[in-house]
Amino acid sequence: MRFTAIAIGLFGLILSGCGGATLLNAVTTEKGLTVERGIAYGQQKRHRYDLYRPAEAEPQALVIFYYGGSWNSGHRGMYEFVGAALAREGFAVAIPDYRLHPKVQFPTFVEDAALAFSTIKRDAAGDLPIFVMGHSAGAHIGGLVTFDERYLRPHGIDPCGTVAGFIGLAGPYNFDITNKWKPVFPPQTRGRSQVIDFADGRHPPALLVHGLDDSTVHALDTRQMDEALRRAGNPVTIELLEGVGHIDIVAALSWPLRKAAPTLAVVTDFVRKNSKMAPRCGA
Repeated sequence: MRFTAIAIGLFGLILSGCGGATLLNAVTTEKGLTVERGIAYGQQKRHRYDLYRPAEAEPQALVIFYYGGSWNSGHRGMYEFVGAALAREGFAVAIPDYRLHPKVQFPTFVEDAALAFSTIKRDAAGDLPIFVMGHSAGAHIGGLVTFDERYLRPHGIDPCGTVAGFIGLAGPYNFDITNKWKPVFPPQTRGRSQVIDFADGRHPPALLVHGLDDSTVHALDTRQMDEALRRAGNPVTIELLEGVGHIDIVAALSWPLRKAAPTLAVVTDFVRKNSKMAPRCGA
C-alpha cells in the first residue's frame, strides 16, 4: 500500500492548492500534443475549457472530462495530467470549468456543464464520437448531463445518438442530502438531484469505476447505479477495484502514479470499443 499512500499524499497536495498541481503537471509532458487553453463556451468568467489533442494523428474520439471537488472547488488547470494522459492515448480531451457553490446552487453547475458540452460539440468535436467522463462530483454532473435529458434538450441535443458513452469514476449517484449538502442542493430542486433516478429508459453505454477502499463516496453508489441501468436494459461495464481509494482512481491517470489503479487502461479500452460503433442507447 506504500505506492497508494504516495498517490494520496501527492494528490492531496493538489486538492489543497499547496503546489501539488504544479508538481504533478510539471512531470506531465505535452510533447506530441497540441493544447489550447481558456476557450470560451459562455459569458461567465468560469465558462472556459482547455482542449488537448494528439499532434501527429487524428483523434479517435472526444472525451469531455468534468472534474470533482464537492461542487465547491476545483479548476481545469489542476487536471492537465488527465488531458495529457488521454490525448496521448489518441483522444481529444476537453476539460471545462463550471460555476461552484456558494456562488451558485444545483442545478446551475449542471446547466454550465451542458452548455460546455453543446459548445464543445459544435466547435471541437467534428465527426468524433463524444464521451462524457467525470470523477466524484464531476461524475454526478456528467451523469445528469448524460441521463437526464432536460439538460441537453434545450441545446437541441438528444443524449441518445449523441453521447457515445458515459464514464464515471467514484461517482455519487444516490447520496443523502445531509446538512453539509443542503446549501448546495436547495429544497426546490433537490428532487431531481440524484443520477440514479434517471437510470430508467434507454441510455448510452456506461463504464462505472469505483475503488473498494473509497471512504469519501461509497462503492454502493456505483453498485446501485449499475443495477438500475441494467434493470432498464442499458449496457453497463462495472469495475470495482481492490485497494483503491477516492483519490487514487483519478490520480492513477498521471504517469508517475499509474500503478495505483488500472484507470487509464479501463477507460481507454471502453472508449476504443465504443468509438467503433455509432452512438446508441439500450442493449
